[in-house]
Amino acid sequence: MKKRLICASTAAVLAAGGVTAVTAWPSHATPPGEKTVTATLFERPFAEVGKACTDTLGPAGYGYVEVSPASEHIEGEQWWTSYQPVSYKIAGRLGDADAFKSMIATCHEAGVKVIADAVINHMSAGSGTGTGGTRYSKYDYPGTYGDSDFHACRKDISDYNNREDVQTCELVSLSDLDTGSDKVRSTIAGYLDGLRDMGVDGFRIDGAKHMSADDLKAVKGKMADPGFWVSEVIHGEGEAVQPEEYTGLGDVDEFRFGKHLKSALQGGDTGGLKNIADGKLESGQARTFVDNWDTERNGSTLTYKDGDLHKLANAFMLAHPYGSPNVFSGYEWSDKDAGPPSGGDGWTEMHAQQEITGMVGFRNAVGNAEMTDWWSEGGALSFARAGKGFVALNAGDGELKRTFSTSLPAGTYCNVAKAAPDKCDGNTVTVGDDGKAEATVPAKGVVALHAGAKS
Repeated sequence: MKKRLICASTAAVLAAGGVTAVTAWPSHATPPGEKTVTATLFERPFAEVGKACTDTLGPAGYGYVEVSPASEHIEGEQWWTSYQPVSYKIAGRLGDADAFKSMIATCHEAGVKVIADAVINHMSAGSGTGTGGTRYSKYDYPGTYGDSDFHACRKDISDYNNREDVQTCELVSLSDLDTGSDKVRSTIAGYLDGLRDMGVDGFRIDGAKHMSADDLKAVKGKMADPGFWVSEVIHGEGEAVQPEEYTGLGDVDEFRFGKHLKSALQGGDTGGLKNIADGKLESGQARTFVDNWDTERNGSTLTYKDGDLHKLANAFMLAHPYGSPNVFSGYEWSDKDAGPPSGGDGWTEMHAQQEITGMVGFRNAVGNAEMTDWWSEGGALSFARAGKGFVALNAGDGELKRTFSTSLPAGTYCNVAKAAPDKCDGNTVTVGDDGKAEATVPAKGVVALHAGAKS
């Protein structure tokens, strides 16, 4: 079958346009000040996700883990086969229903909630036998959907300035479900309810931009208890569909955040990051991320291939009060279509890096504290979180040594971007009675202090 990337970003388009009001559900998964950081373990087998919850995510203070689609999908080694469902059975390459339920139980025991990536805009683009043995064709999925359950527009989306084209035609030839149909809505709601019954706490709605907010509202309304939702809606100037249309359903992925970070950090002009929320979704509606599996492949954001600068960007995201952060942790690749590693090697383990785990603890420690004491110059910046924390970041090629205003009480603090508080020898910073500290920030490095990590 012809290669296809199926998430909305792979349509390589940009969004804007009219806004439809929808009834609001709570936007954040948890109240501010609690554990709001998500780790997306892209294409990670469910058994390994459970182990990560126990070994890393729970101890580090992550609140959520997002897992790749669980539903049965087309055969193939490419990553995007997971995004072409052929039934709603849990029978994909990441594990079966027992593995899925075991993962959820293990993560919950570690204090980590589970977000399931839900592909409900479309089914497949061809015919064959699925990973769970289901025989299917493009508009016929026995026991799930038939021809009449799909939109009549059976051609690829061609005009992103036309709402009907975006939301009723086919995204890269994928059979587009008629989410205006009561039967389709009920079937989707039943699938999501089933995942909730297994213990899933919430959903990432893949390709939400390609379904009307009203249709998704109707699906959510049919569910017994919909849980937390975050919608994938890519912004772009001049298009018919805007991210703001979906904020009444829950959080929305803020794609502009990662692009802004890349431009500022690579361009050596960090001043504009102080007000990074400007021109974007409201903070209480935005899920922020440095990169995801689409943007790391299309080059629009920093990625693991950018090394320390990528970690620095994640540190900024976790330190700045804007939005609800999502740390992307995938695998190394040279072929953009390549699927996940079959063995233990090749994962980036970004969620487990000290520069990241230390900043997850930082965010939990500072809570809602106001951002104060901003300083920036060229590729460097620093700011405080009103007596609770302080961070300095240096995107430059040489080390930065200066005296910073930290807002912290006097004492010796662990630089949590370099070491865990209980193993901090050689990685401490002393704050004086005046709240100032002299510190050296290495090239592409971070110094982060918080009140919960005094040496």
